[in-house]
Amino acid sequence: MPAALPRRWRLPLLWLLMVIGLVAGLGLRQPQPPDEPRFVLAARTMVDTGQWLLPHRGGELYAEKPPVFMWLQAASYEAVGNWQWSFLLPSLLAALLTLWLVGDLARRLWSPRLTPYAMAALFGTLQFGLMAKRAQIDMVLVAMTTLSLWGLLRHLCERRNLPALWLAGFAAGVGTVTKGVGFLPLLMVLPWLGWRFWQRRHGQAHHGPHGATLLWLLPAFVVGTLVWLGPLGWALLHSPSPKLLSYAHELLFKQTGTRYANAWHHVQPAWYYLQVMATLWLPGSLLLPWLARPWWRRLARGDGRQWLLLGWAVLVLVFFSASPGKREVYLLPMLPALALAVAPLLPGLLRRVAVRRYLLGYCIVLGVVAVALGGVLLGGSPWAHAQLAKRAMPDELLGVMGGGLLGFGAVVLVIAAALRQRRAGVLVLVTHALLWSLHGLVLLPALDPHASASAVMQRVGQRIGPQAELGLLAWREQNLLQADRPVREFGFKRPWAEQWHDAGPWLAQAPQTRWLLVLDDAMSPCVDPAQVIDIGTANRNRWQLVPGTAWNAQCHAEKTGATAEED
Repeated sequence: MPAALPRRWRLPLLWLLMVIGLVAGLGLRQPQPPDEPRFVLAARTMVDTGQWLLPHRGGELYAEKPPVFMWLQAASYEAVGNWQWSFLLPSLLAALLTLWLVGDLARRLWSPRLTPYAMAALFGTLQFGLMAKRAQIDMVLVAMTTLSLWGLLRHLCERRNLPALWLAGFAAGVGTVTKGVGFLPLLMVLPWLGWRFWQRRHGQAHHGPHGATLLWLLPAFVVGTLVWLGPLGWALLHSPSPKLLSYAHELLFKQTGTRYANAWHHVQPAWYYLQVMATLWLPGSLLLPWLARPWWRRLARGDGRQWLLLGWAVLVLVFFSASPGKREVYLLPMLPALALAVAPLLPGLLRRVAVRRYLLGYCIVLGVVAVALGGVLLGGSPWAHAQLAKRAMPDELLGVMGGGLLGFGAVVLVIAAALRQRRAGVLVLVTHALLWSLHGLVLLPALDPHASASAVMQRVGQRIGPQAELGLLAWREQNLLQADRPVREFGFKRPWAEQWHDAGPWLAQAPQTRWLLVLDDAMSPCVDPAQVIDIGTANRNRWQLVPGTAWNAQCHAEKTGATAEED
């Protein structure tokens, strides 16, 4: 994409654009639901208690994900000393590592000239930037899978390289204990075997490593998984408590095999990922009509690099499509491989007038939509007010968000007029750097008090005073994370009736100084509604504050229900 720049400036300026876009907003917001607060809460508990082996959500073990990502967040905090600055660092560093790995592979597999093209293809995809700026496991997973691909491709496409092969297996193992699908790079062995078969069938000599060397992937993979499974196995052998056994069973079986084969949420049709690729992979997804024929020609003449990259990407797509449970982030590991596969074709594509027109049109549409939406927000339309009211957000946000969108759109349109069709590739990169700067510097910080629940928890602290004790019932992770004092909680997944069974007597022990923050749907009939304080709404959840004096100890009615995971 950066063809219009002088060659010696392409890579440094590309790195500058990418770093600006990805770093923008670091330290300006709190963790936001659904995933960020639970990971940061578990990481903070590790730091506070010194117990890093098992992640906790309050007093309960958190068994939905392995702790590796939370280790990284906790280690980032130990290095930085501030949660607001550190919780996004693992994702940011993983994104930068992924970009470097893709660029280095493009240099090794194709040519140093194609390094900026591969990196630009990855950075210029909407989903990559979006996930790089979220504190979720997926970006770190992608760094691990890309590192594994880096080692595999160096061994399979350059020359026999056992250290690189060991690194590939180890990274896949660490990726697997980061998120269960980290083993996916090992599937590249299958398209490699297909390529070998094609070579034999067409009488071509094979000059790569012997297939037996790939067996070294297995011990390296096992060593990688022992980063976490080793300490967990040691704990299971020496302290096999029912709590620990239940945690291991939940994570190693239900959250992996059962979740894949018989998903209980995020159930989507088989074609779901087609719409994900068509939207979140813009603008690259609409280049597929121009890419299909060149890719096919390269496959037909036995280009092993394309066999491995495209074959592996297809296998990943089939793997995730076969599961009934589907989320858009599952396809993220495919993007680096596809960016590499498209890199040798981009210089030729960018010489096509139709491609440049499409990229220019993409940026113009983005700018026009931003200007129009910004104008609607600044104009205070009924629709805009209704959207804020639905989320219990103040009208003041209209000015901040509207101004940011209007400014972004105007700048994009001005740059588009200056660069025009001839430099459409550069225009896409600048547009995305501006988009992620807007996202990090304006939009998310403006939404943060309401999206993160910090505004509600601040009101709670002001209302009950500094000397009061606070309890949480039917709480969300962000409530516990952003409370301004030590909190008494009564379990996260426990049924609400059981939580009230403990919370009621706790209130009654000191009714003048103890308060309970409760989700409105979980309010007990044993509470005097006249004393309940409606403290606000966050993340579409309405919260109520119960003073200890509102609890009727003689009442025995129960409230049914339980807290569900936020999606």
